[in-house]
Amino acid sequence: MAGERVSGKTVSEQTVSEQTVSGKAAVVVANTRAWFVRRTPVFWLTLSVLSCVGLFLTWFWGAWSGGLDVAETCALLKGQKYDDAYRAEHWREPSRVFPLHNKCNASYDLVPAWVNPMLVLLAFLAVAGLIAAVWATAVRLRRLWQRRRPTSAA
Repeated sequence: MAGERVSGKTVSEQTVSEQTVSGKAAVVVANTRAWFVRRTPVFWLTLSVLSCVGLFLTWFWGAWSGGLDVAETCALLKGQKYDDAYRAEHWREPSRVFPLHNKCNASYDLVPAWVNPMLVLLAFLAVAGLIAAVWATAVRLRRLWQRRRPTSAA
C-alpha cells in the first residue's frame, strides 16, 4: 500500500494509517449499529423490565438500610454516635423517595454511597430500554408494511 501509485499519486505512510483508522472506525460504527438493529423489541422490553426490578430492589435496600431502630443500628452495628438533635432538624430526609438518606449524624449516612447513583443508572436504563422497544417495534412494523404493500407495475 505505502509507496504505491494510486491514480498518479504516491500513497504515503500517513495516508495509509489514516485510512486504516478511519476504516476501523467505520467498521466499529457499522457493527454497533447492526447490533442495535438486530435486537428485537422483546430484548429491549426485557432490559427495561429487569432494570425496573433492579431499581425497586436497590431502592428497597437503600430505604431499609437503617433498619427499624435507627439509633440502635447507628450505635451497635455501625459504631456511630446517634445525634437526636440533627435527626429532629432534618426529619424529612429519611422519608424522601429520592435521594435516599438515613443519617446517624451530620457526617455518617446509613444508606450506602452506591445506592443513589445506581438508582439513576437503572432508571435511565429502564427508560432507554422502553424507548428502544418502541423504536424497534416501529421499525419492524414499517418494514413489514413495506414488504406487504403491493408495488405498482410501471
